[in-house]
Amino acid sequence: MAEQHTPRSLIVSLYGAYGRERPGPLPVAELIRLLAVLGVDAPSVRSSVSRLKRRGLLVPERTDDDAAGYALSDDARQLLDDGDRRIYAHHSPLLSEGWVLAVFSVPEAERHKRHLLRSRLGRLGFGSAAPGVWIAPARLYEEARHTLRRLQLDPYVELFRGEHLGFAATAEAVARWWDLGAIAKEHEEFLDLHEPRLREWEARGELPPMEAYRDYLPALDSWRRLPYIDPGLPAELLPQGWPGGRSAEVFARLHALLRDAGAAFVQA
Repeated sequence: MAEQHTPRSLIVSLYGAYGRERPGPLPVAELIRLLAVLGVDAPSVRSSVSRLKRRGLLVPERTDDDAAGYALSDDARQLLDDGDRRIYAHHSPLLSEGWVLAVFSVPEAERHKRHLLRSRLGRLGFGSAAPGVWIAPARLYEEARHTLRRLQLDPYVELFRGEHLGFAATAEAVARWWDLGAIAKEHEEFLDLHEPRLREWEARGELPPMEAYRDYLPALDSWRRLPYIDPGLPAELLPQGWPGGRSAEVFARLHALLRDAGAAFVQA
């Protein structure tokens, strides 16, 4: 199965992995060079940068040598900082941590915002408990609050923390709130692509910087979607043989092995 990466997503992953370490903006020429290694042509890079600029995630800045470049906006830095807590987390979820509930009501005159709210909460990893009621593990509260405020959706939403008291067993309810089969399939597809690559790298005695970068950034780009699709539910609520822990371990080992080696290529 071939892996699909959009230029826009790869640019976000590049800034997330390496762009925040730089004191200034990334030059456009540098973005083009780094994405070319992954098979992205220059017009696609420029077009994607323009879209990210329109979304308020990248801001144009001149580099020290007066070249055109782009830096992360404050909103983008917040998004990436929130994402780091999911992408690089080594957290074993506990049922005792409880849940966060998002309860929303949108006036009929603004009903288009209902779809935006549902879409955004779903992308944050919330499951649908009932119409207008969405649920997620409690540790996602801060990120949900940041996101809803950034999108100016907070006037329509109330957030609560709590525990599930029934009537159905929590494991049964969780299977209704999330499509666990679809989430498991995403983990399995990640493993099919990246577990063999990990084994190849662990068998090698060297880490050529360009090759490390070429394999690490697509792995990061694939992985960073998964902690949003999968909210990180306690093990006792998941089916036997759940592949999420294995895929997290594969990414963690790829990250430890390749990330810094790839940085040498980015900084060259």
